[in-house]
Amino acid sequence: MLQRAMDRSIDVAPARRTVLVVDDDELVRESLSLALELEGYTAVQAAHGIDALLALRTGARPAVILLDLEMPVMPGWEFRERQLADPALADIPVVVVSSSHRQVSATRRLAKPFDLDALLRTVRELGGPARAA
Repeated sequence: MLQRAMDRSIDVAPARRTVLVVDDDELVRESLSLALELEGYTAVQAAHGIDALLALRTGARPAVILLDLEMPVMPGWEFRERQLADPALADIPVVVVSSSHRQVSATRRLAKPFDLDALLRTVRELGGPARAA
């Protein structure tokens, strides 16, 4: 009986990929997080750049960062400069999701208001499927 139990393959669910959502608008953060979680991702929220840097340095490494530019405390462009200056964080893909026309180095850019399907497609393209293989 023990041998039969050992012969069975154990089905372990793959880990969920994480997306960091950085936006000062709570409704935007909550809405994006809900949409990402419905797609199978884990969403981590930050209200400004300092919160985002703390999340990156103390939590799970996200597959993608969704970044607004116009935020108090630390705006998105300053966060991006600090992220790029840190070798441990520089290679995380960033999608700027903002109505600002400020030029910032980013992997992709989506203007607000954005198409949710396009945003989710972009997250999948850059960060992979919701569940890691």
